[in-house]
Amino acid sequence: MTQSTTERPHGGAQQATKYDRAMFRVMNDPAARPVFATAGRRRAVVGAHVALTGATLTCITLLYSRDDAWLIAPLAALLPLWMVATGVLNGGTRGLLELRTRMLDERQRADRDRAGAVAHRAATVLLAVAAGVFVLAEAVGADGLPGVPAVWVLVYALAMVWLMPLWVAGLQARDEPADEPEEAE
Repeated sequence: MTQSTTERPHGGAQQATKYDRAMFRVMNDPAARPVFATAGRRRAVVGAHVALTGATLTCITLLYSRDDAWLIAPLAALLPLWMVATGVLNGGTRGLLELRTRMLDERQRADRDRAGAVAHRAATVLLAVAAGVFVLAEAVGADGLPGVPAVWVLVYALAMVWLMPLWVAGLQARDEPADEPEEAE
């Protein structure tokens, strides 16, 4: 007999707070499961989230560098979409990265650790490539990369390192097991 997925504190019932139980219910809401029920849908949400993140960061960069007030309008449209996509990804991973450790079972903790390790390796590779591009540009005589202040490279790198675990967890999430057919008597 398994415990209800809406009431499953794995670190002991006395440790689960009201907040823990509420977040667990939100992250495991059965009504939202069709949105991310298949790997293809989860990949589409991850792709949309990556695109929305890039568009939002680009809009912020342009707003800062050009000081054009009209860029607030697309930013005002992008941020809510980005937040919804983030929520869908968190739901698709069943709160893997948002829930406290005491609310996760052993399989979920292993999945979170695996997603973190893969995200760390991917972020390291991307940062090494970015560093290599700057070193190569310097070696060929460019004074850095024209028009790319280091602060923006750091902002984009920070966003990538921060969100990479969520993207990896969304790509690695497994499909829900099919309901067991009822045995005929």
